[in-house]
Amino acid sequence: MPISPARAAAFDILLRVEQTDAYASELLHSALAAKLSPQDHRFATELVMGVLRWKPALDAEIARFSSQQIKNLDVEVLVAMRLAAYQFSHLERIPAWAAVHESVELVRRARKRSAAPFVNAVLRKLAETTAENTVRSGERLDRIEEGHESLAGEFAHPAWLVERWVEKFGLETARQICQFNQTTPETTIHCASSEAERELREDGVEVVAGKLLASARRVESGDVTKSRAFREGRVFIQDEGSQLVALLAGKGARILDCCAAPGGKTRLLASRNPDSEIVAVELHPHRARLLQKLVPARNVRVVTADIHNFPLVQKFDLVLADVPCSGTGTLARNPEIKWRLKPEDLADLQARQLAILGAAMRHVTLGGRLVYSTCSLEHEENSEVVNKVLAGDSSFQLRDCGVELQQLRLDGELCWNNPGSLVSSNYLRTVPGVHPCDGFFAAVLRKS
Repeated sequence: MPISPARAAAFDILLRVEQTDAYASELLHSALAAKLSPQDHRFATELVMGVLRWKPALDAEIARFSSQQIKNLDVEVLVAMRLAAYQFSHLERIPAWAAVHESVELVRRARKRSAAPFVNAVLRKLAETTAENTVRSGERLDRIEEGHESLAGEFAHPAWLVERWVEKFGLETARQICQFNQTTPETTIHCASSEAERELREDGVEVVAGKLLASARRVESGDVTKSRAFREGRVFIQDEGSQLVALLAGKGARILDCCAAPGGKTRLLASRNPDSEIVAVELHPHRARLLQKLVPARNVRVVTADIHNFPLVQKFDLVLADVPCSGTGTLARNPEIKWRLKPEDLADLQARQLAILGAAMRHVTLGGRLVYSTCSLEHEENSEVVNKVLAGDSSFQLRDCGVELQQLRLDGELCWNNPGSLVSSNYLRTVPGVHPCDGFFAAVLRKS
């Protein structure tokens, strides 16, 4: 029996994630998965994201029956075994024999034939035990004891990260964050027009209203990436929290987007400011080329440059600094981040963010507005960065995001019933599991 296309693609993607710094969400839309049918693509996505979300729990189950330590297994062998272990414990409709057989075949396909008998024996034992003592992920989420260590173990998160969230947000909110991270998030889109939304329905994609924003839509059924409107750039996928940051940025006659790729916020800025001049800066040439392709608006000029040495001397009345960050607010979509990130990385990230924000501040005109944002939950990347730059430059003042959000609500753009819950110490703060989106932080600064 040949290996199913979905399992083969999932194996190849997981192997690439383990061996490089690639992101699964990008690989699932690359050549590795391009030839899959919609049904196979959904299955491959479930396998890839499920394995990445539950990796340490899967490894612990494998270790119970393995005569070799997990750390000594070839990565190809371990990835194939994780795939089967995930199917045993989380996918009720998958026959155990099929998961075992195809994982063994994946090992052979990866030229690790000598390991095939070992993999077969371990997985058969694991399958038998799982059948006898079935613990589904839904049940697992309800059995949480107090404390960050039990939360981390129950939800397959690094203990150091959960400990930080418990300290900052409290145990219950940390639980909501972890639970959200282990589920499949809804696909949220922005449509350029009502005509584009109509085209989606013609292509079999059903959408419903957004939960945060009146202009956002959530995909209820169908594959938006296969639609003509998506391929032609009239519909794009973007989390509602990310869309909210772009709306919070507001309007300006001359706009600078300092770290523009992949372009979601740039696109919304261009849509909301059709008569404005927008300069979108991107450091990496390949990302700048992608940005140019994804944001073809006539009023957007893409510049490949380092914002620290940005050549333009003129000032801007609106500057967006959506900086590179740890991404801990996006773990539901990028679960591999939690296994790569180390506590010491936060100091390095803060140094980069301070440098970018400092450079961005130099381009704000008198009376102009600067929005600093991340998709991180960590205070080192958020409030600490803002506090440090404000301490060093008294010409900028922090504005109250609560006032800004109330105005968006009055304008009919924010439909969330409790705008106050989106604000923490004058900053925008969305929390996964508490709010229906990824975790975003934003600060609005004004130059006087």
